[in-house]
Amino acid sequence: MSTPFHQPHIHREDAAGFVRAVETACQERGLRLTPLRREVLELLAAESKPIKAYDLLDRLRESHGGAAPPTVYRALDFLVGNGFVHKLESINAFVSCHHPAESHQVPFLICDNCADAIEICDARVAELIEEKARALGFQPQAQTLEVHGLCSRCRSH
Repeated sequence: MSTPFHQPHIHREDAAGFVRAVETACQERGLRLTPLRREVLELLAAESKPIKAYDLLDRLRESHGGAAPPTVYRALDFLVGNGFVHKLESINAFVSCHHPAESHQVPFLICDNCADAIEICDARVAELIEEKARALGFQPQAQTLEVHGLCSRCRSH
């Protein structure tokens, strides 16, 4: 039987707590969270909605005037590759992960009106997709499930 994630959610409203959780995960895994990677992480953590790489670059240029796109993309590659940040493919944007210490695949509900993205923190969804794929003889390597629609706030307006 599958179980949901056990770790408490680290919501975007607690940006400092999220950054601390990533720092701890990096120490435990022997990963190097460089000052630039940390700054990109802090910028992401401060956002209440998904943010595009070029918007991150604009914010980064406030403290690093000569920052170029590869600078942000290398930091994002590290953060996404280690599960600290999710890339939302359908809107080409990035969002901090609620479970930075766990390797997992999660679906997102993305509001087409306000661009909010809600991480579905239930391992059963990813496990069900993987189980069905394997039953069909398919070897899954990655999952990206993004469901578009309207959030409850936008629906009530």
